[in-house]
Amino acid sequence: MTGTQGKFALIGAGPMGLAAAKVLAEQGIAFQGFEPHGDVGGLWDIEGPHSTMYETAHLISSKTMTEFSDFPMRPEVAEYPNHREMARYFRDFADHFDLRRHYRFGAEVTRVDPLGGDGEGWRVDWRDAEGEHSEVFAGVLIANGTLSEPNMPEFPGHFDGELIHASAYRHPEQFAGKRVLVVGAGNSGCDIAVDAIHHGKSCDLSMRRGYYFVPKYVFGKPADTMGGAIRLPMWLKRKVDGAILKWFVGDPAKYGFPVPDYKLYESHPVVNSLVLFHAGHGDLKVRPDIERMEGHTVQFKDGTSGQYDMVLAATGYRLHYPFIDRELLNWQGDAPHLYLNAMHPKRDDLFVLGMLEASGLGWQGRHEQAEMVARYIRGLREGWPAALRLQAEKAGGFERATGGMAYLKVARMAYYVDKATYRKAVTGWIKALRGKVAA
Repeated sequence: MTGTQGKFALIGAGPMGLAAAKVLAEQGIAFQGFEPHGDVGGLWDIEGPHSTMYETAHLISSKTMTEFSDFPMRPEVAEYPNHREMARYFRDFADHFDLRRHYRFGAEVTRVDPLGGDGEGWRVDWRDAEGEHSEVFAGVLIANGTLSEPNMPEFPGHFDGELIHASAYRHPEQFAGKRVLVVGAGNSGCDIAVDAIHHGKSCDLSMRRGYYFVPKYVFGKPADTMGGAIRLPMWLKRKVDGAILKWFVGDPAKYGFPVPDYKLYESHPVVNSLVLFHAGHGDLKVRPDIERMEGHTVQFKDGTSGQYDMVLAATGYRLHYPFIDRELLNWQGDAPHLYLNAMHPKRDDLFVLGMLEASGLGWQGRHEQAEMVARYIRGLREGWPAALRLQAEKAGGFERATGGMAYLKVARMAYYVDKATYRKAVTGWIKALRGKVAA
């Protein structure tokens, strides 16, 4: 085991890891990156060992609302790029900012352990083609993503057909000649259901609850670019946006979709109009939650049943940090409880980057999170007053930056934040750490 004085270990070379690598280098903080794949891009590289991408996947947010502000996507890229364009974008980002030299590729971190209290160092174990290795670092930054560990439910009974999670779905030909049931109507579930409609024998969609559906285009422009410069109070925003949805989407209940049991923006909306189109044309049958399975028969909780050759569970993912003990991350419920979703309340040598979801946040919002952390690390080392204020605030207790929103109490919303509230806090600390204003 060797030691690396003052150097951080950065786990992951997906978009969040790349953003962190960029700002760490800018702030002069030494670090060593680790990535199990042979290149950058994370889950967006469908060839990666932990990618959960599928061939027909596209961004659900427009490129202008998703890209890094200092590295815009090429003009010829579509407004809603596919995964291959996104993988290329992150490779180009790494090239532009010379980030690959900071990484060990083909290196999978297997264990991280503190050597003692805050600031006493961390032992990082990893494996690569040459074997097992261990090294001591000043701290650890975890940026291994949030969409790699399938959340696979247990269905009562036994299914004799093919039962897979969405993470095992790669191409529409998997549906050829099959009667398909997609379980879960989030963004991936709806996208995959549309594939099954076109390539399978039939497709049903099982939903536990209703969703709000948002079109990708409004008045010919990407819907997420239509917001005004003035931030409306939530009660008014719901009225305005709800009226727009009724105008452009109509009432999904008339196609058999359940009515949402929550208010608009209390869960992530589904950005998909095609699934409504196909339901309206009779190509898709909406089913309730599953009661049990027997052979090729699936019985639903409303007493109906259907015959299927494949059941695909588009039931999301769980946060997964298998190389570190849960108690070290201050888990509370379904997610670690960290200041601004990144900073441990008691340690300044352990950070989680990218454990963050918010409607419209984009990669720039995540870049800001990484910049805040990098400037904080530098600020503590150099004794900046703003860094000491931030240290005291996160140690004094905090709530998640929800902006007062009552998000659904489900695992996928456990690290969801309100975009405006979150970015205001993060950019406020960045400005303070730059020494321009007090936080």
